Amino acid sequence: MTARSHAVSISRVSNGQRAAQSDSVAVEEPLEIRLAFSTPDGRATRSISITMRTPGNDRELAAGFLFGESIVHEASDILSIEFCGPPAPDSGNRNVVRVELAPDVEVDLGRLQRHFYTTSSCGVCGKTSLDALRVIGVEPLSGSPASFGAALLTSIPQKLRSAQTTFDETGGLHAAAAFDSAGTLIVTMEDVGRHNAVDKVIGYLLLQGGLPGAKLGLMVSGRASFELTQKALVAGMPLLAAVSAPSSLAVQLASEFDLTLVGFLRGETFNIYSGQHRITE
Repeated sequence: MTARSHAVSISRVSNGQRAAQSDSVAVEEPLEIRLAFSTPDGRATRSISITMRTPGNDRELAAGFLFGESIVHEASDILSIEFCGPPAPDSGNRNVVRVELAPDVEVDLGRLQRHFYTTSSCGVCGKTSLDALRVIGVEPLSGSPASFGAALLTSIPQKLRSAQTTFDETGGLHAAAAFDSAGTLIVTMEDVGRHNAVDKVIGYLLLQGGLPGAKLGLMVSGRASFELTQKALVAGMPLLAAVSAPSSLAVQLASEFDLTLVGFLRGETFNIYSGQHRITE
């Protein structure tokens, strides 16, 4: 069974008094993603990513990561996602997955490195990051007919919070969810990493045949960064809503590609930074 929380002993200090107690913290362990694909010389296997994550839904995490990086474009590109290697000796969790791609899937490993440079804080400009999306074929969402009621939006954060079972134990996890125009949560995922939680959501939708998510919104528990906005766009989801603030580049990206971007979604209030035409009264 996957361990997502870990019991620890703590000293709790309150009003100047110290007492020994037990507590639960979120598990954080590395996940290595290995990719098996065809080359002119036969099948090859490469380790392409190691990410620190909360164990659980690792297959969805791997699928969502590969989709976000445009290595795979549909579920049929993936033959299988299986754990390999021995369990971790301390937790028993399986921390390596091997993704077998279909024989006709062409893999550009160099693009992974190029993508890193266009989305990390290493001196590249916003225009470079936007151009990188155009290169992989991301189109503006202007034709999306989706709309979301304002009252529906304000109900989503509490629904997301209610679905965070591991957060209840640890208080230390991010969450992401896909929801429809009726306010139903299609899938909810938790992780120590905001990006991982979103990758798990998108990977689930991919494996279930739910992409592009042209009628779905994406809710995240933290802020809306450029990378989370990018992931929503690649998944074809016309709305990204965040409990906290968006970054300047997230706003620029959303405006450029006609994504509805909502921030500070708390209680009965929220800010619309882009695509207000999809929010109805």
